Amino acid sequence: MRLDSPIVLLSGCVGFGEEYTRIEGFSNRDAGAIVLKGTTLEPRLGNPPHRVYETPMGMLNAIGLQNPGVDKVVDEILPGLDFTETRFMANVCGSTIEDYAAVTRRFDDSPIDAIEINISCPNIKEGGVSFGNYPEMSAKVVAACRAQTSKPIIAKLSPNQTDIRENARLCIEAGADALAVINTVMGMAIDAESRKPIIGNVRGGLSGPAIKPIALLKVHQAYEVAGPNNIPVIGQGGISNAADAIEFIIAGASTVGVGTALFYDPLVCTKINDGIADYLKRHNFASVSDLVGTLQY
Repeated sequence: MRLDSPIVLLSGCVGFGEEYTRIEGFSNRDAGAIVLKGTTLEPRLGNPPHRVYETPMGMLNAIGLQNPGVDKVVDEILPGLDFTETRFMANVCGSTIEDYAAVTRRFDDSPIDAIEINISCPNIKEGGVSFGNYPEMSAKVVAACRAQTSKPIIAKLSPNQTDIRENARLCIEAGADALAVINTVMGMAIDAESRKPIIGNVRGGLSGPAIKPIALLKVHQAYEVAGPNNIPVIGQGGISNAADAIEFIIAGASTVGVGTALFYDPLVCTKINDGIADYLKRHNFASVSDLVGTLQY
């Protein structure tokens, strides 16, 4: 799959692809791909408020996968998207392996360009244990989805695990065509006066600049496994400017995901694209792909 820009807009940050069209100056063409909001088999209302909390260097969120369900997304939302502007990727979520397979099968019969598997969802059959924190369980989810589609599959890996390299290896063996590294880091916030958690779900996913060093390391570790297998990595976690994006590409990312930065600078993609182009020119690189994984020891 060829992208017109190395930027991927991350799931949950641009709704179902139509939200940012209301912002003057924003163009879907600034992004090589847009990952749609996490989608489940049945509609979900999500978690109780508060769902979002700003931290000094990032954002906590616990939306709870609010979405209208895969049938409505495929039948009513996808027909309204302009697939000539950019690539659109679905984000598949589930509480059981069977759920993941069913949602993937539904997206297979749609114009969606690729399917991202959000394996950080809790497995209700295992008492809420996250699929993504256990490599074998992650691989089972990927394998089940692989059996339902011929479209490219992207495994979105969690940082909340012991060894991301083992998870990457097993997901590739199970049929993943690419890896998205990383998902959010779990955290919480407390109101000291009331001594209560601020997030209604108690804990939430931390994103933004605070997690960049963690994400950078995880991307490089995943690349050590993915690179030799020609599996591209979408590097994500705290990218807010061109310098951040370039670091992720050097670490091994073929493309870079932008999410939290969009909330305070909706036009950041143009600046990142321009900055990457300038860097390539100054350092005599013909393309982004020539820069991928060029970290010098």
